[in-house]
Amino acid sequence: MKQILQDMGQGNTYVSEAPAPVASRDSLLIASTVSLISAGTERMLVGFGKASYLDKARQQPEKVKMVLEKVATDGLMTTIEAVQSKLAQPLPLGYCNVGVVAEVGAGVDGFKVGDRVMSNGSHADMVKVPKNLCARIPDGVDDESAAFVVVASIGLQGIRLAQPTLGEAFVVTGVGLIGLL
Repeated sequence: MKQILQDMGQGNTYVSEAPAPVASRDSLLIASTVSLISAGTERMLVGFGKASYLDKARQQPEKVKMVLEKVATDGLMTTIEAVQSKLAQPLPLGYCNVGVVAEVGAGVDGFKVGDRVMSNGSHADMVKVPKNLCARIPDGVDDESAAFVVVASIGLQGIRLAQPTLGEAFVVTGVGLIGLL
């Protein structure tokens, strides 16, 4: 199967052939029909991957603290090897996936093979997703529209965290997908 990966060390984005995942306990195996590109999030990840080590450190100061703590406990060379190993692991891109359930893992209720679902799966032909990150798509909703649900839920969660009360006016705005939805 094909999937889109990001090399976080060198910054290359590429399509890779990989073995298809298999459903495991509490997960679904989904044959993708549509995946949505979130320009903000994915552009940020691609930019981060292309950045120098110094720029990566500037973008994630909390990780710099973790690295310094690791240097103190494990030594400089061990830490350098660990950081390089972490950056060498390809990162699957994407988190707005729509598809058809191909396999239902043990312990999963409420889904069956053939169900149309949306999930936070990546850009890949087949994705394995925990059941709690999947939802059936109602009849009458096309796959392309359903792909926006994950992004819309991020905006909704922001509103929930703000805990608006009756009578308050709320606006979610922006030029990205979340603000435009």
